[in-house]
Amino acid sequence: MKYSTSPTPSLNNYPRSTSPLPAPANYQPTVASAAVKRYKYLRRLFKFNQMDFEFAAWQMVYLFVAPQKVFRNFNYRKHTKSQFARDDPAFLVLLCIWLFLSSICFALAMGLGWQKVLLFVLFVVFVDFIGMAILVSTFFWYICNKYLQRDSEAGDVEWGYAFDVHINAFFPPLSLLHCFQILLFNNLLIHKGFLSCFVSNTFWLASVVYYLYITFLGYSNLPVLRNTRVFLLPLPALFLVYLATLGAGWNLSHMLINFYHYRVL
Repeated sequence: MKYSTSPTPSLNNYPRSTSPLPAPANYQPTVASAAVKRYKYLRRLFKFNQMDFEFAAWQMVYLFVAPQKVFRNFNYRKHTKSQFARDDPAFLVLLCIWLFLSSICFALAMGLGWQKVLLFVLFVVFVDFIGMAILVSTFFWYICNKYLQRDSEAGDVEWGYAFDVHINAFFPPLSLLHCFQILLFNNLLIHKGFLSCFVSNTFWLASVVYYLYITFLGYSNLPVLRNTRVFLLPLPALFLVYLATLGAGWNLSHMLINFYHYRVL
């Protein structure tokens, strides 16, 4: 029988406060190199019997309803395993499966043939998700270590943790834009008019707000960083852009669909 090595995802394990908690003073120092941690992580991608999918699914649910609780578990990992980054790729595997299935549904809703559906799914999974995840994670990892460190001797932000923050923040927008939005696609979003534009662009606004907020929570969770509120600075400008798109009648979902059609031609 396989026993999970992850902590039990019980609400009783966490304090009632919703603000990010300061790091405990007795964190275990990081001893493994980035190459060693990366090798162990990638090796476990092919060992499904060692992955804790139940706990990964719990994290996905709480990224919607209480993302602070997910990042408190990262503190627990640093305390017990001397690293913030996940050592179990179960969350990444579940996210790829979710993205694969939602992309098929999205492509069928656009009326693509099966060959174009396959091409569309390959683009979304390997370019839009994995490729962009590597680029965005590397960018935030560099910015944090270069400009947001409290003390150069306090330690660096792990690249693996930056990757985890990105895929955590990516899951709610994926669900909103590829899953929930698809339920309204043929009945509302595919049509023209203000109502379609309003609903579509509101989905996009909520998605970007979710991404920025979860990214902020992820980096504010690290005791070696300061001024992490910088990740929330785009919010006022984002709302102004949202109002501008409504005033101009720019339906962002229509623009995305046109881009997807152009890509698979």
